Amino acid sequence: MKHAYLGIDIGSISTKGVIIDEDNRFLASEYIWTEGNPIEAVRRLLKLLEQQFDKEHYTVVSVGTTGSARRLIGAVVGASMVKNEITAHAVGTTTLHPNVRTIFEIGGQDSKIILLENGVVVDYAMNTLCAAGTGSFLSSQSHRLGVEVEEFGHIALKSKTPTPIAARCTVFAESDLVHKAQMGYSREDIIAGLCKAVVTNYLNNVGKGKRIQSPIVFQGGVSKNVGVVRFFKEATGEDILVDDAGHLMGAFGVAILARSSGVEKPFDFSVTDDRFQTREIHCGKCANQCEIICVYRGEHLIDAWGNRCEKGAMKLA
Repeated sequence: MKHAYLGIDIGSISTKGVIIDEDNRFLASEYIWTEGNPIEAVRRLLKLLEQQFDKEHYTVVSVGTTGSARRLIGAVVGASMVKNEITAHAVGTTTLHPNVRTIFEIGGQDSKIILLENGVVVDYAMNTLCAAGTGSFLSSQSHRLGVEVEEFGHIALKSKTPTPIAARCTVFAESDLVHKAQMGYSREDIIAGLCKAVVTNYLNNVGKGKRIQSPIVFQGGVSKNVGVVRFFKEATGEDILVDDAGHLMGAFGVAILARSSGVEKPFDFSVTDDRFQTREIHCGKCANQCEIICVYRGEHLIDAWGNRCEKGAMKLA
């Protein structure tokens, strides 16, 4: 049996999965909504990946997790590698684009910029405090305008004079959008204005003070919006590379890291069928007063984190 490697990227909005072979070729991939339940999302993800996966010739021998719920899902699936999103995206991107210098990433509720030199991350920044200018922001505005978010970018390309939209805050953007619509601005110009506002907001906040150099790769779900891509090109004066698998790059990168770890263990796609539960325990054994997160499979503790000293260490099953 040939070896395969699974990478899972669990975000607040979406969950992505990729299975690769020894040569980093995709054997299976999937993108679904998290819907506020990362364990259930991964359960659905694994079933979809299993349907695509050639189990007659390949077997998954190592799993990596990244994203906001990486530690939780890493415990659930028995991951060999648990890594932050910055590293995962950098590894995945440099594998496909070795000369990349700047990575723009805009996801469902956060965004990040990664700067690289010779394939090594030298600087980065993230925006996780406000959803303005992210995928969820565009999605909510598309519903307000009665347009499918998938059509947003193509409609924006029809505009010749994008309407200025105040997008630094979601609340202000919504009121400004309503005002501009009432003033008679065309739908194409308003949508183009929203796409342009996403770019302006990103460069003025996440990209503030950063030395943006080409080649530039744009990733995340918003990279599929051709209107946003257009305004990034105009704002930077550079070509913007958008990979077909850009929305899967975190999962791809952590799958590569799982392979590189050299740690192999049997993996079963039905692993999430077990009953998992997360509990928070208050540790009062010292002045730190830590809140410790404990993950149980049935009645057995399989992982715990949050303690800042050995007094709060939990004994795993």
